[in-house]
Amino acid sequence: MSFIQPFLLAALPLISLPIIIHLINQRRYQTMRWGAMMFLLAANKMARGYARLRQWLILLFRSLVIAGLVLAVSRPLASGWLGLAAGGRADTTIILLDRSSSMQQQGNGGVTSKLDTGRHQLVQVLNTLGSSRWVLIESTTTLPYELESPDALLTMPSTEPTSASADLPAMLQAAHDYIDENQSGRTEIWICTDLRENDWNAESGRWQILRDSFLEFTQGVRFHLLAYPQKATGDVAVRVTDVKRQTSNDGAELLLSLVLTREGDVDNNLKVPIHFEIDGARSELEIEMAGPRFELKDYRIAVDDDRESGWGRISIPADENPANNDFYFTFDKQPARRTIVVADDPQAAGPLQLAASISPDQAFQCVAEVVPIEQLAAVEWEQISLLLWQSDLPRDDDARLVESYVQRGGQVIFFPPHAPNNAEFFGVSWDSWTNVREQITVESWRGDQDLLAHTLSGAPLPVGELKIRKYCQLSGDVTQLATLRGGDPLIARVTTDDGGVYFCTTTTISGDSSLATDGIVLYISMQRALAVGASVLGNTRQLVAGDPKRDVTSWVRLAGADESLSTEYGFHRGVYADKDRLLAVNRDAAEDQSGVLTDDRVAGLFNGLDFARVDDQAGNINSLIQEIWRLFLATMMIAMITEAVLCIPKLRRAEGAAA
Repeated sequence: MSFIQPFLLAALPLISLPIIIHLINQRRYQTMRWGAMMFLLAANKMARGYARLRQWLILLFRSLVIAGLVLAVSRPLASGWLGLAAGGRADTTIILLDRSSSMQQQGNGGVTSKLDTGRHQLVQVLNTLGSSRWVLIESTTTLPYELESPDALLTMPSTEPTSASADLPAMLQAAHDYIDENQSGRTEIWICTDLRENDWNAESGRWQILRDSFLEFTQGVRFHLLAYPQKATGDVAVRVTDVKRQTSNDGAELLLSLVLTREGDVDNNLKVPIHFEIDGARSELEIEMAGPRFELKDYRIAVDDDRESGWGRISIPADENPANNDFYFTFDKQPARRTIVVADDPQAAGPLQLAASISPDQAFQCVAEVVPIEQLAAVEWEQISLLLWQSDLPRDDDARLVESYVQRGGQVIFFPPHAPNNAEFFGVSWDSWTNVREQITVESWRGDQDLLAHTLSGAPLPVGELKIRKYCQLSGDVTQLATLRGGDPLIARVTTDDGGVYFCTTTTISGDSSLATDGIVLYISMQRALAVGASVLGNTRQLVAGDPKRDVTSWVRLAGADESLSTEYGFHRGVYADKDRLLAVNRDAAEDQSGVLTDDRVAGLFNGLDFARVDDQAGNINSLIQEIWRLFLATMMIAMITEAVLCIPKLRRAEGAAA
């Protein structure tokens, strides 16, 4: 049991007052032996057992009266919530609210989402517990915002659902910074989330830094996790994987590729009608899913010959999660996919140039060129889709050129030089080379997203078949996409606002690895990076929702959710016009494929911290906690009545009554 006012429990020793008073009263009289009285006491000896029992019962119920009063004013809670209120009223309460698209999942047969349920539960709990200050940190901007009361969670536009993923480490860092800057007293941090792996990024090194930072606070910080880990069994998500416009003898047409994914163990076949909407023209195709995944490749839809660019939408019927039932896209003329290779060693440059120059589709052209570092200033960077760099990390003017290229959405993959120096790029640098006596393999890799994701058919890339004979150590904060046996990274990505920055810790030279001889992984990775880099060329863009630094002031909504604020266009799926460009914004692919963190993994992330967790379900209307002081008041009154009954003198028979 937990209490909102636990300090009042210090009055519980008062339950001994009736006993103390009883003992004091007994000491008020001196015992004197008197023959007649001794005779009377002996006569009542048979009734003494009952009298003594009654006296002890009276003392017991008097003590219960005091205990009931003390417990009632301490405001006990019906739900244990693992001692959530222990310590009394908080000085500051910080709410971390996950607004990602997966939080729009609804309960079985209900219309209330995880996010709506979580907001209502937080309002009830926080109003019950009270606080001197409430602060909201939501998952899009991760900026602290002070609330007048918890009720604001139900009315603020910044607590409504979005299409953007959450970043729980960044939200916790924002909470830490707020506590530090405002010198907050005792603080409660409430986290409302569905525990998706992509939102928590549990493998990031930021978690250890966060734990150590929170442990340094002396005022006390408690963490409360309100979790909605249930997955939507049978929920279907649709995603466009490729859009190409091409012309033929019959006119212009779009080649659309898409994938449908279905959660849970699926045994039955499911018919799904797919609705296509392009420039106002609508069509429908019904498919049958025989398993958890269905892929539609290069579905042809005719468009006007004079329509070189435009936008469209694909949707399926609503189910448990309406946030993944549609997908927006744009189309344009296919630009050439150009790659430049900067390499110290021609043996390393050759396989890279070859992998980047072979087009996987005749609809577009792939061009790769080896460029000396001295000629970087002459490169037409606005036409480059991919940069492959096997040399010392760029410095000075070269670094500024590459940074500008990344900031406009370009992709770059770095390979280690023969003699690493102390150069640093995006906070990452090369260390020393490691030679292994026996070739090692890749122990694990991320197959759910990014360069090493499974193919559209669901088959994994043969990353585990790569043989590594020599690799270079990395320093800096990176996200590992492929990990060697022993824990060192093979392929890693740096977190950036725009573009993609990757590091591969070995080269394509045969003495270093089998990347060139087992070329499937190398080729597919290059082509995926090329496709992403090419998507930012021309007048159309495919954007992932969620960049808080994206300037949306000039955006005009053409399609999408009408309730979204203009300042939050970058977080909501839809189609937007930005001057002469068309922008399609959609959820991250990880929102469709991410798993849920295990209980042990969650507990490990908060290891050493004051942490409590409760699991809830979407649509639950029962309050998580309830005050039960009325129960203790009722107990007190019953004890008072019982004590009064026990104190009633025993009725004596009237004289002369019949025996």
